[in-house]
Amino acid sequence: MASIPNLSEEDIQARLAARLADPSIGVMNEGYAVREPRPAAVLLPLLRQDDEWHLLYILRSVHEGDMHSGQVAFPGGRVEPDDASAAQAALREAQEEINLAPEQVRLLGNLEDFITISSYRVTPVVGVIPWPIKLDPQPGEVQRIFTIPLPWLADPANREERERTAPNGTPVQVVYFSHYDRELLWGITARITLNFLQALDLA
Repeated sequence: MASIPNLSEEDIQARLAARLADPSIGVMNEGYAVREPRPAAVLLPLLRQDDEWHLLYILRSVHEGDMHSGQVAFPGGRVEPDDASAAQAALREAQEEINLAPEQVRLLGNLEDFITISSYRVTPVVGVIPWPIKLDPQPGEVQRIFTIPLPWLADPANREERERTAPNGTPVQVVYFSHYDRELLWGITARITLNFLQALDLA
């Protein structure tokens, strides 16, 4: 795996803030939105394992008609009217999907919003969680929970971009990582992961 700097939580927080403050960084669009995008949020759970930073991912359950089902993802979902912020929505969804208590998450900041081809405007929220910790996947939404070390994600040999066609026929560049722990990280979750690595100056 690639060697990366031993970043502290303060380092990560500062680099996330700097990325959001960069005037050249704006909302990303996966392809196109067929209607006004609905607000959503995902949590990027960071944890320390074997003296390395890892990101925690879920494998979504399969549901007919859901274009993102059965894919590797971050915990998250729609922002509901009762949610005071994207961060609150991400924490609520993480609790519902993997039984991660909000008080166990130390929020470090956000990445830029991302508009998906399914017409969601997703806010990625980064937070540190203790490890090891007991998590329980909600069977109707999550098949399994696993982590990937940041040095592996940061290694350019483990990822590539491929051209796919959006629903409107537009060619789009999609990020694919190599298989890790039997799972394939690609699409919006892979793009958000790459954005996070770029924010930390690791890609």
